[in-house]
Amino acid sequence: MKSIAIIGSTGSIGQKVLEIVRLHPEQFRVVALAARKNAGLLLKQAKEFRPKQVSLFDRESVRPVEASLRKLKIRVGVGEEGLRESSTASEADQVIFSLVGATGLRPILAAIRAGKDVAVANKEPLVMAGELLLKEARARGVQFLPIDSEHSGLWQCLEGRAASTVRKLIVTSSGGPFLRRKGSLAKVRIEEALRHPRWRMGPKITIDSATLMNKGLEVIEAANLFNLEVERIEVLIHPEAVVHALVEFIDGSHLAQLAVTDMRIPIQYALSFPERLNHLAPSLDLVKVKNLHFEKPDLGRFPCLGFGYEAKRKGGTLPTVVNGANESAVEAFLAGKISFTAIPRTIERVMKRHRVKTDPSLADILEADRWARSQACRLQ
Repeated sequence: MKSIAIIGSTGSIGQKVLEIVRLHPEQFRVVALAARKNAGLLLKQAKEFRPKQVSLFDRESVRPVEASLRKLKIRVGVGEEGLRESSTASEADQVIFSLVGATGLRPILAAIRAGKDVAVANKEPLVMAGELLLKEARARGVQFLPIDSEHSGLWQCLEGRAASTVRKLIVTSSGGPFLRRKGSLAKVRIEEALRHPRWRMGPKITIDSATLMNKGLEVIEAANLFNLEVERIEVLIHPEAVVHALVEFIDGSHLAQLAVTDMRIPIQYALSFPERLNHLAPSLDLVKVKNLHFEKPDLGRFPCLGFGYEAKRKGGTLPTVVNGANESAVEAFLAGKISFTAIPRTIERVMKRHRVKTDPSLADILEADRWARSQACRLQ
């Protein structure tokens, strides 16, 4: 039985992790849970799974959780220190990270340094500090596994194959809600941007899918995860969202990973690796799908994808700046402060103002993140 800690247990990914635990109780045991601010759901999860400890990032919501769990002898942590405690729980064999945004960076690093295998669903830490995190993981001999569906697909296609045999990695995108929309996107309403045609996700990642910034971040993430030049990573629009990733090898062969659009599949594989378990998702019916289409993305209409390539090409602190500026701009859009098309404009202006620092330390990365958010706020 594998003991797991779930950091971000009340989000969509965290809840799906717990679905898999319910399906395979003989395989997995929950020893720690952590959430940002959903105290009510965290409390419900703790009562069901009885972990050794829980943590809540939001200090204002922690008191009722502490009072309710004291009788069950479940430790309760708070703030960033609480996240680190849950991320380094002594009983945990593997830590699942799904906190949206940059909040998870320090806890992931702490888990790696504590010798824990990690599985990461949130893009931001791998974008901001992927090189640093993977260097630490290699030094300690711990597994660093992707949960993102596209990167899980790449990982499954690449298993056991030498990097020297790879010509190109290809990640796909459904194209988001505005793939076929005519005319300007300046008048896009919040509810329209949150209406993803394929995936049900949290608001931040859904907006990133609408701008294609999610693919810009995934390009950086893939380059870091698989130690490959960014020029050898391609993004293709694939509206059916059946083929999640492809690998082209130097002999011209392609391997593809296909599945229904259900995040429980890559989550479960990260949990069960190297084994495979029965799943909750329906089987893929290719006869019903009938056709698979692929096309090049329009970088003029969706410039955020290009920002990802530029940031990884220049390297250093620029990926951190792109991520921070994007988070700030998306937050402003969701609050009704800026238009949809102001998101890429804000990111680009912050990128142009930034002086890149090469080979950054963790302190440099965190400072670049703070600076980018501050600059983005001033531009709103």
